[in-house]
Amino acid sequence: MNRFIYSLLVTLLLPVILLYLLWRSRKDPAYRQRLGERLGRHFPAQQGGIVIHCASMGETLAALPLIRALQARFPHQSITVTSTTPSGSAQVKQHLGDSVQHCYLPLDLPVICQRFVKALRPQLVILVETELWPNLIHACHQNETPVMLTNARLSSRSAQGYARFPKLIQPMLTQLSAVAMQNEVDGERLVSLGLDPAKLTVCGSLKFDVDLAQTSDIASQRRQWLGERAVWCAGSTHPGEFEQALAAHRQLQQMHPDLLLLLVPRHPEQFEAAIQLSKQAGFQTARRSQSDTVGDEIQVLIGDTMGELMALYGMSDACFVGGSLIERGGHNPLEPAALAKPVLMGPHHFNFAEIGAALVQAGGMSVVSNSDDLAEQLEHLLSLRSQAQAMGKKGQRVVEINRGATQRQLTVAEALLTSND
Repeated sequence: MNRFIYSLLVTLLLPVILLYLLWRSRKDPAYRQRLGERLGRHFPAQQGGIVIHCASMGETLAALPLIRALQARFPHQSITVTSTTPSGSAQVKQHLGDSVQHCYLPLDLPVICQRFVKALRPQLVILVETELWPNLIHACHQNETPVMLTNARLSSRSAQGYARFPKLIQPMLTQLSAVAMQNEVDGERLVSLGLDPAKLTVCGSLKFDVDLAQTSDIASQRRQWLGERAVWCAGSTHPGEFEQALAAHRQLQQMHPDLLLLLVPRHPEQFEAAIQLSKQAGFQTARRSQSDTVGDEIQVLIGDTMGELMALYGMSDACFVGGSLIERGGHNPLEPAALAKPVLMGPHHFNFAEIGAALVQAGGMSVVSNSDDLAEQLEHLLSLRSQAQAMGKKGQRVVEINRGATQRQLTVAEALLTSND
């Protein structure tokens, strides 16, 4: 498949894409809003500067250190941050506000991408992690706009999928100006698919440069809000994991009757489902959005707010990171690790394979296979607090020794900007 056939398929799938957005909007109305941006009909007003594409919430949070570093290094450059999902858009607005322009990234069709690039006329386009869009990259190439793939990663599974379409992938990779890779193994996979090795720089992961500002007074906040009871957090969870976390919590309460579970769904449209499952399981359940204090009778608190996951991890004695008991690839275990919390993940954390391996090897993370295993590991951590604290410190050390990716990736972006002046 080449780019022409890819574009034809995207065009044919356009009605399906729009129906999918409408279907998602049943639970989250934001999916049917601002469709003009997705179709390339509305753009931010200010031209030039840097465009940074962060697909969803995870990529946006990971890119925040780099975005702020770019703002500090190039204070007179406008920065436009694009998103694909409403959750990503919400994070841009929450953390960056009016300091950046923001819109949804248009659909990856030739005419729309050309219109987008010509309207904004950026000096540099930065794509975060795995956001490789053939028509967008081609439009930038035609307009002599350098494109950088930053904080890049490529799992073995994704590499095998890309290898099936060499006529699409190889030309796209040749049009990239630079790639800041998280690790050498993933970099080798990208080179095997056609990337020029001279364009590759191994910089480490931006996720190690965790911003801990919101957790500076977390101990006193926990006492005021949750009291002195034991707490564990199941963060960034998905359907299929809600049930397993609740089942583990039921087992744990036999030994720790006052234990509180902070259950945090990954996506806002799943908040209500998690609440109903918790109530159906017989737990006294509350919402974070409606709870300034949590009484002793509350057994499960649903984290139904955005941007508070780090704080909730910080208030916990042990943390499970979701997307990993189901085949989603896992979410960021460095967030609780940076707070010196012992980390548990399921076996399906292939999006964080190297990071997970480093944490496991250091003794800062354990892998669990199901709800029974999760309950057993949590029981050990809750009963042996000194061992839990030691485990948390080991994970925190992994984060500390790997910091610095922001500066290294900033250097790569700076070289592209200055060469394009």
